[in-house]
Amino acid sequence: MVGITNKIMLAEVRRQQKLSQELVDGQTAISTGVTLNKPSDDSLAWVQVSEVGRAQAQQAAWQTNVSYGTARAGNAEANLKEIDNLLTRAQELVTSARNGSLNETNRSAIVAEMSTIRTTISELLNQKDYQGVSVFDDEQSVLVPVSRGLNLAVVGTRQDVSTVDVDGTSMSIDDILAQGIAAVEAGDDAAMASSVSAVQTAQGHITVEQAKQGVRGDRLEVVGTRLTDTGLDLTEKRSNLQSTKLEEVIAKVKAGLLQLEAAQTTFARINQQTLFDLIK
Repeated sequence: MVGITNKIMLAEVRRQQKLSQELVDGQTAISTGVTLNKPSDDSLAWVQVSEVGRAQAQQAAWQTNVSYGTARAGNAEANLKEIDNLLTRAQELVTSARNGSLNETNRSAIVAEMSTIRTTISELLNQKDYQGVSVFDDEQSVLVPVSRGLNLAVVGTRQDVSTVDVDGTSMSIDDILAQGIAAVEAGDDAAMASSVSAVQTAQGHITVEQAKQGVRGDRLEVVGTRLTDTGLDLTEKRSNLQSTKLEEVIAKVKAGLLQLEAAQTTFARINQQTLFDLIK
């Protein structure tokens, strides 16, 4: 009889401990706003939250790639704009050099500025960022994964940017400028006229490359916006799965408190009784 009584008492102790833990969980849920803390809280919701978490991690990785691509695209666009400005200045210089009234000093000044433009454009084409990544890719554009099954080229290649078709002949911008410098140094008007035409062709080529780069930047912006929207949807879904339904939880906590108080009162009264009281 004593053994049975002890078993009943232990069972009651465990029941009250369980009630106490449920109250603690409820109070934690109310204070933190999160109901789902372990699989046993809601196994189905826990699986869904895990799936959402994995999706969020993938979205974050893609968003990081988009940010990386956007930064590279911005650098490429800025360099192309500067190259276009420098080619405009080169055209002006060669055109002014065709003025027959220029003396040797003037001509030397034009050659010096043209040489600086040539060097600067070469530096812009071969520039690297602080991480050592080239502003323009070499030979082939690097594809950046930005979504499931979608890899984007975020910048053009140095070869595509610097190689120009001049009347059917493939020339680099560096060669075009070198040709112009040589024509100015020689004072050859026909060669300078040809050089002006070649520089204009190079400008047109760079304008096309700027348009291409603009399209790349726009695609990155569209994908980035879509990723942001998807991320917000996932955050909302996760919040709905994890968030505390206050009215429901508060009602459960109140009911649990009443139940625990009643159980503890009964348990205390039973503990005050003797064995003879229990077997009457």
